[in-house]
Amino acid sequence: GMTNSTFDQPLSEHREAEAAVGHLGDGKEVPGRCRIVPERAAGGLWSTPSDLANLLILVGRAWRGESRLFLAPETARDMFTRQNGGPYGLGAAIADDEGAPVVLKRGQNVGYQAYLVLLPGRGQGLVVMTNSDNGSILAEALIRRAAELYGWQLPTVLPD
Repeated sequence: GMTNSTFDQPLSEHREAEAAVGHLGDGKEVPGRCRIVPERAAGGLWSTPSDLANLLILVGRAWRGESRLFLAPETARDMFTRQNGGPYGLGAAIADDEGAPVVLKRGQNVGYQAYLVLLPGRGQGLVVMTNSDNGSILAEALIRRAAELYGWQLPTVLPD
């Protein structure tokens, strides 16, 4: 159902016209509007906040056992369990919120910064996407404000 997401490199003419132009740390546009990456799985996803938020909603439902349509609860729980004694589950950093996981994933590429936060036990989360190398400043400020408003227990330093 992620109809606004693609791994196409380069983007089709239609999608490129809709994509936000990336900006470097000095404020200049990324040459060619955006960087083409050959490593599709590690930086090649083009998406929207809505598509990513819908994905988080489905994974959170699976974690709570409310839906097996998309993902088995056991698989979601494995994804959100720290692996090999480290801070990461399967694909994202894992923190703790009153005994339930907090899933944190930063996405970054030349000209773009993004962050996903999911608290599956609460059924809450947040997606922030920016089109600037400096966007993590805004993303972290928005995440910290949401944490204050909703009483989320987040780590002092947001992991990558």
